[in-house]
This record gives sequence, structure tokens and C-alpha cells, in this order.
Amino acid sequence: MDEVRARIRAKHYSLRTEQAYLGWIREFILANGRRHPRTLGGPEVEAFLSRLAVERHVAASTQNQALSALLFLYREVLRIELPWMDSVLRAKRPRRLPTVLSVEEVRKLLSMLEGRTWLMASLLYGTGMRLMECLRLRVKDVDFARGEILVRNGKGGKDRRTVLPRTLEEPLRREIERARVLHALDLAEGFGETPLPDALSRKYPDAGREFGWQFVFPADRRAVDPRGGGVHRHHVDDAVLARALKRARAQAGIDKLLSAHTLRHSFATHLLEAGYDIRTIQELLGHKDVATTQIYTHVLNRGGRGVRSPLDG
Repeated sequence: MDEVRARIRAKHYSLRTEQAYLGWIREFILANGRRHPRTLGGPEVEAFLSRLAVERHVAASTQNQALSALLFLYREVLRIELPWMDSVLRAKRPRRLPTVLSVEEVRKLLSMLEGRTWLMASLLYGTGMRLMECLRLRVKDVDFARGEILVRNGKGGKDRRTVLPRTLEEPLRREIERARVLHALDLAEGFGETPLPDALSRKYPDAGREFGWQFVFPADRRAVDPRGGGVHRHHVDDAVLARALKRARAQAGIDKLLSAHTLRHSFATHLLEAGYDIRTIQELLGHKDVATTQIYTHVLNRGGRGVRSPLDG
């Protein structure tokens, strides 16, 4: 497992990917009587994946994640290229339309939030950022002068720019000032160094203590870095917003099941409704392929492909 962890970090995978892959590999080994993976092969992998689907009823995406972890183990760690690797079939993911809130539902939802959770939810809806992109936002990447936010290391390791809503400028400035006070307190107590991506901490040893590198939404407490081992003030936990959205949904009387990602879906759909072209929305969302963005045209169901019911005639 130490070899797996070292290889994952050498390839700069995220901490969440590391945790997920280690969990699936450990579960695979335990399911096969703690036998070494070198003694296992295609039949054991297929049987393991089948049990996930039949006995645990996991989603296709979860089953594919388990398969990716096992393929990583054999190809990247054990350096074994076996003929069964390419024959293992990935589960077919069903094509589902995303849940989208109406403008009025978004207004009701946000009105039930306050403080930091209101600001985070408003940023998700107002910028189209993913949840972790919002939580990992650094002070230096908020450009008030240009009215934009630079999203670093998004999905697929890509950077992109998105719009900074003017209505959020003052609340965001106040949140950054709050982060400044916490950072000054950390420095006074001998801490204040934030974890930097990749090898930047070696290239720029003092950068981690600069305020520009601090998180916009810092956690209330300092904690031990699970990778580097140092004591840092990380960003706020994603569960904080998840719990707040759950309460707000109930209070607003919204029956749709929603998550933080629902606000991103609503951002894209409402931009389409406002007449923005799909290429612009693709750039703001950071989609690699415009086909991914086109799913919102199905949600919208307007424009050239829109259909008017004959009953409404």
C-alpha cells in the first residue's frame, strides 16, 4: 500500500483520488483472502466488480472507479500488463439529465443561507465553479479589478477564468479580510504556512507564508496535513456547505434533491436562457468537449429544437 501511495503522489493525483484508490485496492485484497494481487487476475477482478453491482448495488460510476483503481495497481505499481486488462468491460453509465433549479428556487434557497455558506453557495451559482474549486480558491486568484476569478487546477488539471459577480464583490472582500486576520494570528503563533501545489514549496520556500497563497475560505482550526505532515490552516470542509444546503432546501420548501453541483447546473442553464452561446458557457465551466456542455440544451429544451405542445395551441 505504501508503494501505491508513493506512485499516486508521483503522478500528482489529488488526495481524494489517493484515498479512493487505496480504499478499493485494500477492499479487493481483503475480498480475496488477503492474497497478493500478483497471484490474482482477470477472473478475480471481474468477480469483485460483479459483487459490487449485484450485492451492493453501487452506481456505474462507482464500479468504474473501483476498476480504475485496480488497473492503476497492476499497470502503474506492479508493472504487470496482462491480456485480461483490456477485456474487462467498464459499466455503462446511464445518461441522466441534471437537476436544475429555477431562478425563483435559487433565490429562495440562497435566502435561507447566511454568512460564509451563503457566500459559497452564491459563488457556485454565480460563477459555475465546482465545489472543490470554490473551497480551494486562493486570495491571489480573485481579481476584483478585472471582475474575474482564476480557477487553478480544475478538473483535468486545467486552469480557466470565470466571471466574478459584481454583487459578491463586497461580501468577498470581507471574507478575504477575515482570512487576513486569521493568517496574521497564525503567523504570530509560529504557523501561517499553507500547503502549495506540486513542488512550489521547494522552488519558493517563503511563498507558503504569503497572504496571496492563503485560502479565501480558511478552516476555523489548524490541522495536520495528511500528506506533508505539517500543521496548516486548510480550507473549510465541504461537509459544512452540504449540511447548510440540506437545511436550506427544507426551509425553502424545495422538493427537488439538490447538492452543491446543482448550483453549477443552474448557472449553465440560466446562461443559456439568457441567450449566451454554448461555447462561452463551455469555457466558463471548463468542459473539455462541447458535447458535455450540450446536455444543458436538453434541460433547457428551447431554441431551434424547442417543441411547443399542440395542447398549448
